[in-house]
Amino acid sequence: MDNWMLEDSYLTFWIRILGKKVAPRPNEAPEAALPPPQAPFPEGFQIKAATAAPEGLPAAAVRARPGPARSRHEAALQHHRRRGAAGEGRRALRGGRGAGSGRRGPAGPGAGLTAVCLQLYSVCLEGFLLGKARYSQLRRWDAQLRQLFGNAVPAFPPKFYLVMTKSMADERRSQLEQYLQNVTLDSNITNSDVFIGFFRKLQQDTFKIQTQRAFLDVYLADGSNIRLDIQTSDTAERILEVTLCKMGLSRELIKYFSLFFFQDHDDGALSVVKKVAEFELPYVSLQSMKELHCKLGIRKWYMDPSLDTLLMDCRASLNLLYMQAIQEVKRNWVKPTEGQMQELEFLQENANKAKFLELIREVQFYGYVRLDPCICDYPEGGCSADIYVGNNEINCCIKLPINQTKEVSFKINRLRSWQVTFLGATKDGEDDTLELRFEYNDSGTWRWIILYTKQAFLLSSCLKKMISEQMMKASKEGQEMEIEMPKSTKNSKKSSIQQKQVVHSGFISRKRFLVRPNEEDCVFEKIREEDL
Repeated sequence: MDNWMLEDSYLTFWIRILGKKVAPRPNEAPEAALPPPQAPFPEGFQIKAATAAPEGLPAAAVRARPGPARSRHEAALQHHRRRGAAGEGRRALRGGRGAGSGRRGPAGPGAGLTAVCLQLYSVCLEGFLLGKARYSQLRRWDAQLRQLFGNAVPAFPPKFYLVMTKSMADERRSQLEQYLQNVTLDSNITNSDVFIGFFRKLQQDTFKIQTQRAFLDVYLADGSNIRLDIQTSDTAERILEVTLCKMGLSRELIKYFSLFFFQDHDDGALSVVKKVAEFELPYVSLQSMKELHCKLGIRKWYMDPSLDTLLMDCRASLNLLYMQAIQEVKRNWVKPTEGQMQELEFLQENANKAKFLELIREVQFYGYVRLDPCICDYPEGGCSADIYVGNNEINCCIKLPINQTKEVSFKINRLRSWQVTFLGATKDGEDDTLELRFEYNDSGTWRWIILYTKQAFLLSSCLKKMISEQMMKASKEGQEMEIEMPKSTKNSKKSSIQQKQVVHSGFISRKRFLVRPNEEDCVFEKIREEDL
């Protein structure tokens, strides 16, 4: 969730934990469908569990999962028997990385429980790998945060000193998820050096990129680029500030812009892949996304086109807005009428930027974010749709099975909640499937509408941005009204404003599809004693 208070850091620090999906064992009941979330929580980070074989254990044993799961008490008894027989004392296993598999215990009642294998967690930000960490690393990081912020830091999942079953590992995964979600709700924590430094080191260590001098190209909407002389450890916040200051933008206007990863397709289409988190290292992220051929670019980051008026007096911000508006016209993100198009072309030929921006604010879909074509279930399942989000609405241009097109506008003030759901990868090894479903008041009836799109996290970011802008506007209107309002009506007015600000969003990972383990996530290496 965003935390420039009603601005933007709470949008970028969304976290979810995602373990490897496996088919249920014969003696396990199928998992029940997950209900919609009852309270808001952030999403965006994903953590995938990857096993690491303990020293001396064959790597092939890591993937095996023999024997039925037992209770924690039975596991403890069997563990101590095995240790005693070997003459090694009653030293407890310290399994801090999750459940896996290992040596079998002796035959007999309850035999078949496997020793714990150590795990790495693949931390992904909005679907893209950010880094890999062990439980012990996260625990040490928590201790550092606790020294600075005390009880403001949420409870960290406890260590397990005995062998973990699959259900215990799943419980830890859920607890870590909730912990990371709660940590990122506090802007004091997310803006701290301890928080930023941890993820900086995590990214660099995972991709083996040391801090050194490098060049980074930041693209503008007109296709030109600014080449920066940077350090590979520079965060997105730092790179954005340097780039915009180099262009002459006033510092107080930097908050209206952000860095994005985007793709230029051969057919002329433009895809916004994701918004770059402020603590993220753009240079490292680009190296990890090479196969996508992404570029790093600057775009305005607000959903209300009327906010353009706040940037018109600065020459640098005027140029940025003008370049992006030209780009949206060329890429068919906007839909001007024939008369509007002729006038826009005339103003462009005469380089009248201010008048051009004034006119284009009246054009349909100006200032919106256009998503790639996707599938939706409205008004019926299997419909393809072009999605435009902005100006307090989600606009869907839906292609019906009967070869007709229907345009539907879902207003943000009639939307009660939404959630992003990870559906898993398909059996054919295709990309991970995401859906965004939102609860909408359709003619007096609340119903869930589902959009299947790989840009679900980006769409969720846009929704939260629109909500935050509405809250800012309502807050300002409330302050102005307090000056003239009688005391008897002040409290009721504030209560009314606060009620309108309640919006629920969330993230759910489902085990709907079989997910095959990724070979890149399997890590076999020597584990040091301090990591246990």
